[in-house]
Amino acid sequence: MTLVQLRHLVSLAQTGSFSRSAAALFITQPALSRSIRALEAELGQPLFDRVGRHTELTPFGREALERARQLTGAADELRERGQRAADGSEGQLRIGLGSGPGAMLMTPLLLQCALQRPRLQVQVARAGTELLVQALRERQLDALVVDVRSLRPAPDLQTQQLHEMRGAFLVRRGHPLARKRSAPELQDLRRYPVASTPLSDEVARVLVERYGPEAHPEVLVTLRCDELPSLVDVARHSDTVLLAIQAAAPDLVALPVAPALAATARFGLVTLRQRTEPPALAALRTLMQERLVDTPG
Repeated sequence: MTLVQLRHLVSLAQTGSFSRSAAALFITQPALSRSIRALEAELGQPLFDRVGRHTELTPFGREALERARQLTGAADELRERGQRAADGSEGQLRIGLGSGPGAMLMTPLLLQCALQRPRLQVQVARAGTELLVQALRERQLDALVVDVRSLRPAPDLQTQQLHEMRGAFLVRRGHPLARKRSAPELQDLRRYPVASTPLSDEVARVLVERYGPEAHPEVLVTLRCDELPSLVDVARHSDTVLLAIQAAAPDLVALPVAPALAATARFGLVTLRQRTEPPALAALRTLMQERLVDTPG
């Protein structure tokens, strides 16, 4: 049996007339008769008693009508949900965010969905890159936004929409190093706590090249945390020196360290190849374009 046949059954039960139902369904009366006969043959029971030009449901027809209404109603609801999911207003969006992207994107993403897509189920996971990639491969997440320099290349991963953002040593306004007339050097920074999220091997290499072995994150960083907003708050309320993307804390002061840091983070959208993306992912792409923008200067 088909949904079309079930819709024919519902229509005929409502009108009691083959001619009126055929007109309402925009088909010929013989076509409607063939559809009903085929359905009765498949079910092995008559659905209607023909009384002159009028049709009445048989006892089995009444039972079949109830089931037909449930099935066609469920099909209509499924089609409507599919249409809403196609424009990203419903369905699911499961995103993994690295520390930098999390600081820049998480609150705006959740707020946008709450205001513009209240029926969309949004799940945001925060973790290190390796754990997020594992969740992506296990189909627990739909996409990631991470520093691609911390991402191990693999044939099943697809990286798109790269955004490069400048890193800096950041301190609160009024910090002793911010008042220093000459550019601070590494030994000046090490007089204070140094905070950072876990850094990629590429950034570690740049630090060692610029400032020597004592600048390796395992030596230099004394406060390490996956949650960048927490580290930003620590830097705002203490003499801690924060190593992070400058755009994540525009109220902090970037130190003109000598030599210049010249290190960047490269954030990208990571998905699995040959996997259908949820339509709502378009909202995240747009948000990345709007929010992952470097600060001037």
